[in-house]
Amino acid sequence: MPRCRLGPPTMVLLVILQGAAVVLLFGWYVQLSPCGPTPSQGKVHVLLLSSWRSGSSFLGQVFSQHPSVFYLMEPAWHVWTKLKMPGARALRMAVRDLIRSVFQCDLSVMEAYMPEHHNVSSLFMWSHSRALCSPPACSLTPRNQFSNQTECSQRCDATGLQGVEEACHSYSHVVLKEVRFFELESLYPLLQDPSLDLRVIHLVRDPRAVVRSREQSAKAFIRDNAIVLDQGDTPVADTQYRVMQEICRSHVRIHERATLKPPGFLKGRYKMVRYEDMVRDPLIEINAMYEFVGLEMTAPLQEWIYKVTHGKGKGSKKEAFQITSRNAADVSQAWRTTLAHDKVKRIQEVCKGAMSLLGYRTVDSEKEQKRLELDLLVPRERYQFSWLPAKTAS
Repeated sequence: MPRCRLGPPTMVLLVILQGAAVVLLFGWYVQLSPCGPTPSQGKVHVLLLSSWRSGSSFLGQVFSQHPSVFYLMEPAWHVWTKLKMPGARALRMAVRDLIRSVFQCDLSVMEAYMPEHHNVSSLFMWSHSRALCSPPACSLTPRNQFSNQTECSQRCDATGLQGVEEACHSYSHVVLKEVRFFELESLYPLLQDPSLDLRVIHLVRDPRAVVRSREQSAKAFIRDNAIVLDQGDTPVADTQYRVMQEICRSHVRIHERATLKPPGFLKGRYKMVRYEDMVRDPLIEINAMYEFVGLEMTAPLQEWIYKVTHGKGKGSKKEAFQITSRNAADVSQAWRTTLAHDKVKRIQEVCKGAMSLLGYRTVDSEKEQKRLELDLLVPRERYQFSWLPAKTAS
């Protein structure tokens, strides 16, 4: 019987192909095996997804001050201010890739958006992160105490980002706050990434209150407005309404995608919160968010939350991101007495669909607008804002 002899080159090729097949099959086994190690190693990743002037800075502090949380405020700001690309859509993949790396505590991704010789202070609003004011990043504030942004900025700046990465790795939860995502689909690769355990908290606010707050800090949003609208020829008088229209549309897209036939990997990963519900009953709402992401409420946090939401202040007009002690429930209704009714009517027109979907009642007259006893918030019991993990049968 004739025999087929294989030359050395053919043998080498067969060995290479066999090795590649083994590697491929092993990779499939690791992905499919229910007994494999948890890639995220128990670390939980939380994205606070919102829009400008929706109370997201306050919500960020609710997480930042928790002793188990490493928090950064709007790292995507660096992408929007550095890359010369028009429109939010063109920037969304760069934003998503940056978010993924930061969640994994890899801050080298920030190098492309910072000066050659950079400090921790090169990070946007870095002193708003209690973790960067605490060990191992800085010895100023013990982990179980609340940080002071002014003291932190003066004493905790350091060269490079190595200390930031070290701090990030030492916490059980990494929380990022972002206002630069306009659709949920951009986050699908992160939700499907086996190295991440991602939860999304979607914060919304009455668009009439948002406009009132934006007007107080209008100069801070000029660059962002241009990117949101993706054009420079919008009349100044119409800019805020066009931007609000895009923001309202994004809330509708995100909420509907998460609740109307959502993909299976989103189950247990999405929760919507209305700012007005949060300030009316802060301890209950914030505790529910903590439970959603696997954090425990502490007595010091309860006291801090109560004080910061039941103060006498009315909010700062000068600092767009300053968190001060104030009566948050009163502030949430301030638009009703300070915003001209013709503006309110215009906002209701451009955000009609979002207001209906999210549970905000419209007003038909200035008199109705100023009747503060008239509740404009539809009871949340009529809405199913979150997908909670299914209970397993015992």
